Amino acid sequence: MKKLQVLFFSMVLALVSMGANAQTKQDDKTQTVQIKTSAVCEMCKKTLEKSMAYEKGVKSSNLDVQSKVLTVVFDNRKTNSDNILKAVTKTGYDANELTADERAYNRLDDCCKKEAGDH
Repeated sequence: MKKLQVLFFSMVLALVSMGANAQTKQDDKTQTVQIKTSAVCEMCKKTLEKSMAYEKGVKSSNLDVQSKVLTVVFDNRKTNSDNILKAVTKTGYDANELTADERAYNRLDDCCKKEAGDH
């Protein structure tokens, strides 16, 4: 009976260690990028986060309206930070040094345009 308990304990320990190793590998595939945007209000937050949800490889996004920083967590096997930056500009917002796509910017609600100022 004691041998059976030792064998069982060894198997459980092996499974736990394999699970921890798998988690580490998954973390290596996830990256986070922070992007300074031209977003000004809660509508911008909703627009950007919704847009990021449709981007391939994006796991989550969150815009801090006060600092205008968009934090995006993504799978680096499916996309990269350059693609994320381009997606932000195609939504109508500046992304770091990249300027917003003019057509997308013109489609934003008036409250979301840079000239509208902070709310």
